Amino acid sequence: MTGTSEHRRHDLSVDQQLALRTAAVRLRESFDGVFGAETIERFLYSSYDQFAAHSTIPNFLPLLAERFARQRLHALARVEGHHQDGKPTVLFLCVHNAGRSQMALGFFQHLAGDAAVAWSGGSEPGFEINPSAIEAMAERGIDITGEFPKPWTEEIIRAADVVVTMGCGDACPVYPGKRYLDWTLDDPAGKDVADVRPVRDEIERRVRALLAELDVPAA
Repeated sequence: MTGTSEHRRHDLSVDQQLALRTAAVRLRESFDGVFGAETIERFLYSSYDQFAAHSTIPNFLPLLAERFARQRLHALARVEGHHQDGKPTVLFLCVHNAGRSQMALGFFQHLAGDAAVAWSGGSEPGFEINPSAIEAMAERGIDITGEFPKPWTEEIIRAADVVVTMGCGDACPVYPGKRYLDWTLDDPAGKDVADVRPVRDEIERRVRALLAELDVPAA
């Protein structure tokens, strides 16, 4: 497979190599007629690299790589005009992609449903979602345990109609002609659930306001 030799430094196990080959097959089936095998494998392995350097759960790396590669390929399809559904696309960015941006993503997806698209990312992705953020969102009936901290990439930025930044400052990417919103919110890192609730509630208020601006009905 293209790129396998380049990733020997990660000491891929036989199971990981098999999992990545299987992931590549699934991605090729999903993007058949849109992207060739070389592009798909390049995105898959570069996504793997994004997590391999600091992951503490190597057995899950192929799955994370596949999920992130799928998101990136969907974004690239939008950028290149292969997929035009007219849905507003929003990207939520914070530092670690472990608290604020994940809660915003959770509210946006819950309220917008299939009427809009949302992604999230971090300038310095953490290792796991903030447990207090998970608990605070669960109190609202929103499960964000299936998400994971991830970086932003160029195609994801380019595909977004609106980029919402939350505390990443100069590390947040700036592309000319892109609409940016900067939300000043307390960082929930290291806080207990009681301290995260006000941040959660403010995020919900802002997400609802953003959906109204985008003419997306909130559930």
